[in-house]
Amino acid sequence: MGSTGFGGTAREPAGTDMPNHPPSRIPRMSLTSRIRALKTFGKGVALGLPDPSGDEDPIELFKHWYDDAERAGLFLPEAMCLATATPEGVPSSRMVLLKGIGPAGFVFFTNYESRKAGELDANPNASLLFHWAILERQVRVEGTVERISEDESFAYYSSRGRGSRIGAWASKQSRPLETRDELRRRVREFDERFPGEDVPLPPFWGGSRVVPRRIAFWQGRADRLHDRWAWHRVGDGWTVGRLYP
Repeated sequence: MGSTGFGGTAREPAGTDMPNHPPSRIPRMSLTSRIRALKTFGKGVALGLPDPSGDEDPIELFKHWYDDAERAGLFLPEAMCLATATPEGVPSSRMVLLKGIGPAGFVFFTNYESRKAGELDANPNASLLFHWAILERQVRVEGTVERISEDESFAYYSSRGRGSRIGAWASKQSRPLETRDELRRRVREFDERFPGEDVPLPPFWGGSRVVPRRIAFWQGRADRLHDRWAWHRVGDGWTVGRLYP
């Protein structure tokens, strides 16, 4: 079982697509997963976050927490809320999936002609929120957004199923759609255009990276006296401080 302490190593978030489960068929946690989740929950609520020494890397702590959530058997631990805003400060948010994490930041994939991509082109500032409710844990990330390389995008795109790759071509993401039949027609069109497994990367689709300047961790505690720590990027390092709950 993963520890709630700082340090340690963790696996990269899995590069799987969002399962298309009807509401009644969403996988339920097994008894073993529930026990693991309750153990992690108990450790976090009882022990809280230890005081950092100042040398810790918050991205490594995030990986450790992600690993705890994954091993606890939580459904889609990689789900995160991505918030963007127009240059005028009008916000919007949506759930996306974390597809990569490393020293440079947090990676997700999208249609570069979507609303979120358009807002990020005009205002490249964003925030992420991870909420693992059963573990009483949240992580907030704030930073600037940059596109990853075409080679990196192609590597992930190639790992997706053929249907998902055809769907990336067919969907004019965020734009008005008269009927679902129109979407089906476009899927058939690109299915015929790209027979077999060789479906190229659309020029309007790829990955983006949130480069963090602030990462905040929230651990639920008894009587709402929660533990909160926030790291701020300073040069090549980080400063850290405790926050009131």
